[in-house]
Amino acid sequence: FHLVSCLCPLQEAECAYVLFVVAILWITEALPLSITALLPGLMFPMFGIMPSTQVASAYFKDFHLLLIGVICLATSIEKWNLHRRIALRMVMMVGVNPAWLTLGFMSSTAFLSMWLSNTSTAAMVMPIVEAVAQQIISAEAEAEATQMTYFNESATHGLEIDETVIEQETNGRTEKTKPVPGNSNGSGKVSSKMEMEKNSVTGAKYRSKKDHMICKLMCLCIAYSSTIGGLTTITGTSTNLIFSEHFNTRYPECRCLNFGSWFMFSFPIAVILLLLSWIWLQWLFLGFNFKQMFKCGKTKTVNEKACAEVIKQEYEKLGPMRYQEIVTLVIFIVMALLWFSRDPGFVTGWSALFSEYPGFVTDSTVALVAGLLFFLIPAKKLTKTTSAGDVVAFDFSPLITWKEFQSFMPWDIAILVGGGFALADGCQESGLSGWIGSKLSPLGSLPVWLIILISSLMVTSLTEVASNPATITILFPILSPLAEAIHVNPLHILLPSTLCTSFAFLLPVANPPNAIVFSYGHLKVIDMVKAGLGVNILGVAVVMLGMFTWIEPMFDLYTYPSWAPDLVNQTIP
Repeated sequence: FHLVSCLCPLQEAECAYVLFVVAILWITEALPLSITALLPGLMFPMFGIMPSTQVASAYFKDFHLLLIGVICLATSIEKWNLHRRIALRMVMMVGVNPAWLTLGFMSSTAFLSMWLSNTSTAAMVMPIVEAVAQQIISAEAEAEATQMTYFNESATHGLEIDETVIEQETNGRTEKTKPVPGNSNGSGKVSSKMEMEKNSVTGAKYRSKKDHMICKLMCLCIAYSSTIGGLTTITGTSTNLIFSEHFNTRYPECRCLNFGSWFMFSFPIAVILLLLSWIWLQWLFLGFNFKQMFKCGKTKTVNEKACAEVIKQEYEKLGPMRYQEIVTLVIFIVMALLWFSRDPGFVTGWSALFSEYPGFVTDSTVALVAGLLFFLIPAKKLTKTTSAGDVVAFDFSPLITWKEFQSFMPWDIAILVGGGFALADGCQESGLSGWIGSKLSPLGSLPVWLIILISSLMVTSLTEVASNPATITILFPILSPLAEAIHVNPLHILLPSTLCTSFAFLLPVANPPNAIVFSYGHLKVIDMVKAGLGVNILGVAVVMLGMFTWIEPMFDLYTYPSWAPDLVNQTIP
């Protein structure tokens, strides 16, 4: 603390000390993340930075209302198995060729992750993927067993013919026919040698190295696509929500970020990264054979038929679409359309109906309306039998109950985000943000693209060892004043940094989807490091590409906006 106080004024030093303590505890996870997030509520009043009532108000924002509505949707989707139906249907549409099957799983997982949490998406899809992978292996084993049976029968039939020939021909002719049985024995030796290689290389679990590679490929595809899909919507991952709330709080005059604008700039990034990740993982584990991928008019292999059968059986188990699924799907579609059309930017949105109160209606308003519908619309009638033997309805059960909602609601994330808002308010109130900005102003001499690249790489590295919400919460109070100090549009630095916060692809402990797929036992840490390093590099490259192509004109990034404070002409002590 004394070291920090020597570098900056007293109140700024006290706030920096709180920020340092919270950051260390978040990175090391010595305390639960949500408990650490409560420390600003304790330390800010003690240091005289903010009164307790003001700190407490930071722990519940518009973000939390949006989160509640989204969790209501996610609860209903998972309760009525709509997520499984969507995933299986999308996989059935792309076919069962191994490469296309992988892309199908990635596409369906990414789509679900746009609306559900990355963790629940990975946890839901992985059992289906595991069933398909094991069916591929067993089908291949059955096919090889059938081929061996056919081969042995053919060899036995050949031996019988040879014995007949031996009886009928002379001894000289007989010597010429002796190699025939020898050939069959040689084949048997080759088969035995192949079996030994299989056992010594892959063990009992995998019949061949290719089977093991298929399992690795499918696991990593699910982990990475569940993360990539979350990039596309503000509600897709907690880091997007945290950034959105921080940004709107710090820059209330900027109304450029909403559900529609976020989707417009992030969707191309997610699609490009998903395709590049698919190509990279396919090449890394199975090779990339274009001729085999785009084959036309050829019959399906045994493996492909087995995959198709498993997926078809899983889909048929769901039965016809039920009333509850239809209602959930309708609410889901209506909510998405209302989010997109609220204030799309290129046309007048429905928020213009409330022009008397500009800025009052937000995405959380839509989410709350949808969330309330899940508690109001009946899912089924509750009946009882009267003394006369009649069955009468006495009540109804809603689509979701409060108990079910509570089991899905991530209260730890809600508290964690609240702690981040309190930290940001403290940095603003104490003047620490301005002090940091003044000290970072010399970086303005660097090219903008280099500053963006450095910040993106820094965030990508930190998020591998710290949780994604903690990373964005720690860095936002640093990167915002940096952009203001060097007179660069804050979105130019904050948008790529926020997206890169989700690029935790390298380690099993980096994020929950990685841990879920790692628990199935197909992967080693070195597999994730090799694959994740490539996806991390691709992710940063695609984000950089987007920032200097289609995203730049959307937000006019080369112009310093009027809604951001101008620190260039201000004197900061």
